[in-house]
Formats: sequence, C-alpha cells, structure tokens
Amino acid sequence: MSGRINVVLLIALVLCALSLVNSQYQARRLFIELERAQSLSKQLDIEWAQLQLDQSTLGKHARIEAVARRELQMVPVTPARTQYLTPGAK
Repeated sequence: MSGRINVVLLIALVLCALSLVNSQYQARRLFIELERAQSLSKQLDIEWAQLQLDQSTLGKHARIEAVARRELQMVPVTPARTQYLTPGAK
C-alpha cells in the first residue's frame, strides 16, 4: 500500500516539476517577445518624431514658395497680369 502511495506521489512530483519548467519557459519566451516589442516601439517613436520634423520643414510657406519658383517656374500674380471676369461679358 505504501508503495502505491509513493508511486502516485512520485508521478505527481514529476508532473509538477514538468509544469514548473514549462511555465518558466513560457515566461522567458514572453519576456523576450515583450523586449522586442518595446524595442520596436522605441524605433517607431523615433521614426514618428523624424517624420513630424520633416513634415513641419517641408510644409513651411517659404519652402513651398521656393520650390514653386524653382521647379515649376511660378511667379506671383501682379495686378497687371490679373484678368477679371464679370457676368454677362463676352
């Protein structure tokens, strides 16, 4: 009788030990995944800040005007070049 109890307790002990090893493995795997996600989050934050800086730089009025003059050969409208349309006129 005592032998059966010992065998049952031994099996329970082995199962508990295997469960503990599995739990530690899962915890380590999840921790590594968390570290990777945090690293990616930091990289994306840096990229987001760079994109915001680029957007503010590229969206400035002076830069837009300079690009329009240089690349599109656009010039400001003067009153002499302005055409006014009136209703009914042909």
